[in-house]
Amino acid sequence: MGQERLALTLGEVLRRSTEFLERKGVDSPRLDAERLLAHALGLTRIELYTAFERPLSDGELAVARGLVERRGRREPLAYVLGEWDFRRLTLGCDARALVPRPETELLVEWALALLDGQPAPRVLDVGVGTGAVALSVAHEHPGARVTAIDISPDALALAAENAALNGLEVDLQLVDVRDGIDGSYDLIVSNPPYVSTDEIDGLEPEVRDHEPRAALVGPGVPEALAEQALPALVPGGWLVVELGAGQHAAYADHLRALGYAATTITPDLSGRERIIEAQRC
Repeated sequence: MGQERLALTLGEVLRRSTEFLERKGVDSPRLDAERLLAHALGLTRIELYTAFERPLSDGELAVARGLVERRGRREPLAYVLGEWDFRRLTLGCDARALVPRPETELLVEWALALLDGQPAPRVLDVGVGTGAVALSVAHEHPGARVTAIDISPDALALAAENAALNGLEVDLQLVDVRDGIDGSYDLIVSNPPYVSTDEIDGLEPEVRDHEPRAALVGPGVPEALAEQALPALVPGGWLVVELGAGQHAAYADHLRALGYAATTITPDLSGRERIIEAQRC
């Protein structure tokens, strides 16, 4: 009789997966391997560590291998998992929209601070993507009436799925901000495409090769946003925008030239300039 093949244990698969991801240049190979295996097996990461000696079935091994191979091709972890946590929400996440960044949580935090004390503010999110910003505002300020626009039908469909998933209501519209903004708002918030065309090729493969290019690179879009937002804001209303490093001073000059007042630049936790806000007189 032939000798039966011994099943691989969870601990051995985790070790091999970590080594594979490390060879592929993934920044956090061990953490990513843990999250992928936990997802494949329906376990928490803590449960993963209590089951290192557990042998994996052929079916479990095939699912885990498929996820790890996708990550090895430098597909974003959020896309491989199909979901991502943002503030208090869990959002479906795939190649229809950018992966929500931790830095963008500061954008939401600042927007909510400006809305504090307003029982029913009208809020517009420009470039909704997954819905991370719009849905977080709707969730954390239940009185807010939130509208969100995007030029991508795919992104709007994903945002609609996430609204339903989280039981939240946001008015989603297919609009290019460069064509103008309908309505009147107390606050307009945006994480617009701000990567320059000469920067994109130098970004990590996860971003450069997998995330939607139109959500990353949009020459003139942040400037058009500022121009179109001004007449759409009520007197005293706020524009709050997330930008890339080194872009804030010139953008502040643009805002002041348009007639905005009270322009402020806020750094993120690492000290990098991140959020710029300006008020309509």
